[in-house]
Amino acid sequence: MDQVYLPLLPQFILIAAGMLIMLMEPFTAAERKSRMGQISVLATAVAIYSLRLQWGGRPQVILGKMFAVDNFSTFFQWLFLGITGVSCLISMRFNERESINRGEYYALLLFACSGMCLMAASNDLILTFLGIEILSIATYILAGFKRNDVKSSESSLKYFLLGSFATAFLLYGIALIYGSMGSTNYQVIHNVASLQGEGQITAVIGLGLLLVGFGFKLALVPFHSWAPDVYEGAPTAVTAFMTVGPKAAGFAALLRILVQALPSLGNDWTGILWVCAIATMTLGNVVAVLQANVKRMLAYSAIAHAGYILVGMVANTAAGFGAVLFYLVVYTVMNLGAFCVVLSLSRKGDLSVNVDDYAGLGRRSPVAAAALSVFLISLAGFPLTGGFIGKFYLFSAAIQTGYLGLAIIGVLNSVLSVFYYFRLMVVMYMREPHEGQPAPDQISPPVLLITVVAMIAILLLGVYPAPMLNIASHSALALK
Repeated sequence: MDQVYLPLLPQFILIAAGMLIMLMEPFTAAERKSRMGQISVLATAVAIYSLRLQWGGRPQVILGKMFAVDNFSTFFQWLFLGITGVSCLISMRFNERESINRGEYYALLLFACSGMCLMAASNDLILTFLGIEILSIATYILAGFKRNDVKSSESSLKYFLLGSFATAFLLYGIALIYGSMGSTNYQVIHNVASLQGEGQITAVIGLGLLLVGFGFKLALVPFHSWAPDVYEGAPTAVTAFMTVGPKAAGFAALLRILVQALPSLGNDWTGILWVCAIATMTLGNVVAVLQANVKRMLAYSAIAHAGYILVGMVANTAAGFGAVLFYLVVYTVMNLGAFCVVLSLSRKGDLSVNVDDYAGLGRRSPVAAAALSVFLISLAGFPLTGGFIGKFYLFSAAIQTGYLGLAIIGVLNSVLSVFYYFRLMVVMYMREPHEGQPAPDQISPPVLLITVVAMIAILLLGVYPAPMLNIASHSALALK
């Protein structure tokens, strides 16, 4: 393969594997559908291995200066491939139980991963839009993959309608920036915007519309209304993927646009993100307190954590961006781990996902209860966990740039989140199970392995974060 196209090898692997699965689907017996999940896991592993040569190399821009090859894009591609591989693993037994074990499910996950990788590596607004749409179309279908389930179909329709609405804002913002700057390339936009200064009203309006579009994709307040319903109605394995993959991809794309294309409008976008961060943290945590369904509770928790991540972006420094990348890794591990436990404890039909269903879990399934407790403690930001270290660096970056009030609000929100995270732990360990409540199903070996590894990783990141923090900080430097 030509050296110019070598950085695209992960994309080729994902697309080829997805097409192979689609071709195999009609000719594969029902009892062998899980093999296509195994092919997906293998494809993500090979793609991860193919990225090793890109790390630490000389940054370059290929494909007509549209595709950036640097440590930032490599970091996120590793993260997305890991998320996709884990999602395929935890989906295999779940799909068999729910009678949705079809090959196109795994192909859609691979295509969604391809879209996420394009978003992180994009150096042009057009390629960013294409990556978003590839990801969005795949997740619209995945959300409604349980076609005979009314909630799943409803979640898919809501996601599609509001996602299409967000796309209109995004496209209009791109059009205004193109009209103002004469290009969709980030470097050209940066150069023109630097000459024009902050007085270009068309560019500011375009920036605002871009932020609205990304606000929908990232479930930022006030554009969050779709997330709880979609996360609750989608199959649990899909919800696990959606709460981490598309969110991380959205932040990766938004970081590139704001830092590389529009740094001259920093005063405008930091002010907007400051307001969004406060609203997103506060509403997410306050409403999560009221939830009786664990999936909805984790959905509002995901909204609140998007607010925490915005704190690092508001800082608009290398330290803040490094903290954002580090926290996205931590958030991915603890959220995927929590959903692994929820998925394992749910019964056919995605039942047993209410808080009361976890009563007495500490005695009925000690391993699952202990693992979920570790993830909840980390999500709350307690010391000796990765969640605490991640929040510490996010809030420290904000304080260093003069946003003390924002950091204080973030800390107060973290304190508030303790209530609903610990409420679930109280139910698990201090309440008796309901009479006739069935014992949890045995956790499948792949899910158990992922859960244990995630639990160890969260604790390790809490006591020895330096290696991952160095990688995140080094990757963030590629933005400057």
